[in-house]
Amino acid sequence: MKKFSFIIIITALLSDSVNAQQPIGLVSKFGLAAGFTPTFMMPNIEPLNNILPGLGIDNLPSSGILGFGGGGYAYILVVDNMRIGGVGFGGSVTENAVIGSNENEVIYSTGAGALTIEYTLPFIKKIAVSIGTMIGKGYREIEIYQNSTGFSWDGILNEFDNSTSNISRRLENDFFTVSPTINIDYPLNRFIAFRFGAGYIISFSDKWTAANGKEITGMPEGLSDNNFFIQTGIFIGFFVL
Repeated sequence: MKKFSFIIIITALLSDSVNAQQPIGLVSKFGLAAGFTPTFMMPNIEPLNNILPGLGIDNLPSSGILGFGGGGYAYILVVDNMRIGGVGFGGSVTENAVIGSNENEVIYSTGAGALTIEYTLPFIKKIAVSIGTMIGKGYREIEIYQNSTGFSWDGILNEFDNSTSNISRRLENDFFTVSPTINIDYPLNRFIAFRFGAGYIISFSDKWTAANGKEITGMPEGLSDNNFFIQTGIFIGFFVL
């Protein structure tokens, strides 16, 4: 019995010694969440602003567009510190002016929706710093209107047979995007986290079409440029950092 007890004690001491010599590994991040993501987008609208004075309309704000959206993610556990999710956001700006009996208006809209794949840096503690990419689709849209003071059903139908001062045009640029991103998620507790991040939308199409799908030629250069965006957000879920 004494011999058996001695063997157990020696085995335990050797085990503790080996464990003490092994480096402590990095603990994988874990969690899942969904939230609300206000996003500040910075598309190039200078080519559009260059033509607005001819319509009697003030320039659209060139500093950027505040949009809104949402997103979510979950750590997949198959690959340590990797999380997969989705995000979508969009916003618009508008300007109008009354010219005689007509109201002229221009609306510029942009946004994106994508799958997100991110890797959270394991050596940073207490917050999640994640680098990754968005893979999905984005859009840019320009709407131009010139309307008289009122409409009627018969009046709209008669516009096809008579000249009219009412003009409505929608120009669209739909594109595939692969956008690099970096996000910092700060957990207030295990269930609420705040986000600050940024990304760069790379668009793979400069084709613009009219509302009926007809391609538009001669679009000003720059309207299809890639652009930065800044994203904030509040997420609710479960976080283990």
